[in-house]
Amino acid sequence: MAKTATTTRSHAPAPLAPSPSMPGVLRLIWHERQISRADIARHTGLSRSTVSEIVSELLPTGLLAEVGVGASSGGRRPIVLQFQDDALGVIGVDVGAAHVSVAVTDLRGQVLAWESRSHAVRTDPTGTIALMTELTTRCVRAWGRKPERLLGIGVAVPSPVDLTRPDELCDVILPAWRGVAVGAALRKRFRVPVLIDNDANLAALAERWWGVGQGIDEAAYIKIATGVGAGHIIGGRIHRGARGLAGEIGHLAIDPRGAECVCGLRGCLTTLVGAQALATRAQALAPAYPDTQLTKAGFTLSAIEDAALAGDPLALRVVDEAADHLGIAIANLLNLLNPAIVIIGGSIARLGEVLLAPLRRAVDRRTLITSVRAARIVTSSLGAQAVAVGAATMMLERAFTDPTLFPTAATGQ
Repeated sequence: MAKTATTTRSHAPAPLAPSPSMPGVLRLIWHERQISRADIARHTGLSRSTVSEIVSELLPTGLLAEVGVGASSGGRRPIVLQFQDDALGVIGVDVGAAHVSVAVTDLRGQVLAWESRSHAVRTDPTGTIALMTELTTRCVRAWGRKPERLLGIGVAVPSPVDLTRPDELCDVILPAWRGVAVGAALRKRFRVPVLIDNDANLAALAERWWGVGQGIDEAAYIKIATGVGAGHIIGGRIHRGARGLAGEIGHLAIDPRGAECVCGLRGCLTTLVGAQALATRAQALAPAYPDTQLTKAGFTLSAIEDAALAGDPLALRVVDEAADHLGIAIANLLNLLNPAIVIIGGSIARLGEVLLAPLRRAVDRRTLITSVRAARIVTSSLGAQAVAVGAATMMLERAFTDPTLFPTAATGQ
């Protein structure tokens, strides 16, 4: 589980003192949206007096409201409780290799404010941290509520995250970030809890809660951008490994004699399907395709995607080759973990069937067991906001486990 540093809220009243049953009751109300105390007691097996005590403690937080009376089953008509999705905002920050995006969501994952800007994240940590703070401030201003009404901030980073030191990014992948605390400025500026995790993990979480992976307990999300990463949902939860470093599919060796990767190894998947690898491959093949539109558009991932969607033969060849390399990695993943669904994310996901059709063929050639072949391979349903929404969802998920993270009173609008 991703960690949070101890943070004191500005003007915060006394925190909740939840009973052991409060997380389950709160999650049930959130899930059902509207429910009576009697129905909570029936679902949980708790006594009505215990449920009433928990609800009485939660009502002042603004998370719940009494919204009327329900149908009677023979006695007094029950008061209906409704979870208030807009009681608090949650910040999700997506720090990519070449961009920073920030979302404010409600407690149902709806994006209420959004800011995004390109930036040289890999080489400029000081500027990146300043941009994270600036875009978060702009989002909170656009949201129109006071910072005291923030539940917290989730930050997604393009790096493995060691759960014992979540603020420190991997200096093998991002050497310029050595000694830089990625969440410190946000904690100081907003004085709310800040959690940090890997971007692919959080995109997987977003798809599990709100997207194409809803209700699926065994899933994999593969993010293809500057680098390649993967998040795995096992048993309905993110699988982070012993220290949070699981999912580095981008450094799976596909060709041991291949090009050198930023990690120092050779032939990693990233060197074959990452943004720079695809651009380099397209440029190398260009002399054989004199009519390609990439000559004018430029050899970038975005241009390759546009050209492939337009049927450009060179772009389609590059995509087919990338699908073949990616298929090797996904076939190994299916044989190893047998997920029910593999979700392809990152900008390349906008290729849809142009990518998925050759990818499915490549996977099919390399998997032997019918049940493994039956795994669905789809593109992300949350698009460019998946990672930021997942970062906010991480904060929400943590608060449902630890309700003391919820502010206890409506201190402002």
